[in-house]
Amino acid sequence: MARTGIPPFQSFLEEHGPPVYRFLVASAGPGDADDCFQETFLAALRAYPKLHDATNLRGWILTIASRKVIDSARSKRRRATPVADVTDFDGPSTDGQGDITELHDPLWEAVRELPDRQRIALVQRILLDRPYSELAAALNCSEETARAHVYQALKKLRRPDLAERVNL
Repeated sequence: MARTGIPPFQSFLEEHGPPVYRFLVASAGPGDADDCFQETFLAALRAYPKLHDATNLRGWILTIASRKVIDSARSKRRRATPVADVTDFDGPSTDGQGDITELHDPLWEAVRELPDRQRIALVQRILLDRPYSELAAALNCSEETARAHVYQALKKLRRPDLAERVNL
């Protein structure tokens, strides 16, 4: 089958790299964005020769990025948190463990605390202005479920206690 309108991978990377990176920073956080970015484009590079159509390259790469964010969050939960002494452990460390973020804004902290699918749906819908059909494809769910993820994320972000922290 012929490859229609597919640009060289370098051109593809230059065009889609910045929005994918912004999505990853918002979804995975600055500490994990670089790794997710690398994993996303390595996966894309492996699959790129098999592409036959370039009609929705943006949706394709954002779908891959969404899945890498989910994979990253899952693997982070499985990692052990090193501590000097078990008796001193009072929760996950945020100093030097990759969890330090440049986005200390309470709103961004609340976005990062959302469940994976809600966070990804919200970021892709609001920041990247993706239609629900593309969101559904990226999350491998129905459009109604994608809408529900966005709705639930917004509902959680509108909590009164968060509104006070953010000064809304």
